[in-house]
Amino acid sequence: MLRVGLTGGVASGKSTLAAHLVRLGAAACDADAIVGELYRPGGAAVAAVSRLFGAAVAPDGGVDRDALAAEVLADGAARERLEAAVHPLVRSRIAAWLAAAAAADPPPAVALVEAALLVETGSFRDYDRLVVVTAPEAVRVARAVARGWNEARARRIAAAQASEAERAALADYLVRNDGEPEALAVAAERLWPLLLEDAARLDEGLALPARGVTL
Repeated sequence: MLRVGLTGGVASGKSTLAAHLVRLGAAACDADAIVGELYRPGGAAVAAVSRLFGAAVAPDGGVDRDALAAEVLADGAARERLEAAVHPLVRSRIAAWLAAAAAADPPPAVALVEAALLVETGSFRDYDRLVVVTAPEAVRVARAVARGWNEARARRIAAAQASEAERAALADYLVRNDGEPEALAVAAERLWPLLLEDAARLDEGLALPARGVTL
């Protein structure tokens, strides 16, 4: 089973690319959905968030993600404290999902984990391949605003993430998503056989060759 990390900046198109790859046959896990579960009332991260940032960000027994974002986006030290508390929980859930996928009969050829901060946390090293979706910041911010986001918040999130160049430098497969939506589906169709080729090599006990493919 090929373990693939999928990442990119805010509004880069990660989830859309993941959906295309699932349609083609990948199994997928969404790290943001895991965070949502951890932040629900009774979730495993609620107590830590409340302890670090006060009950105001955890009304009704769950975490108010918008309030929490306002608390940490402008404060690098606060963001680091949050990440230190929450990221180990997320990585543990992802590891459990990957283990369950590998134990399936048959396992999927490609197990895809979509997560925004794979580069920032260093967890991209947990995967056999890293796929990065990239687009200029202006394009990504415009997309976020079109979805109803506040522009200032979108820019703060972009500023808190790794740069496009930093992500691209680590990518095995770099998917450009600055054009029409249909182009991302075409890129997925081109990427999928490359991932299947990688999965087949692993299945045969062969090392994966160096990549640096732009799609």
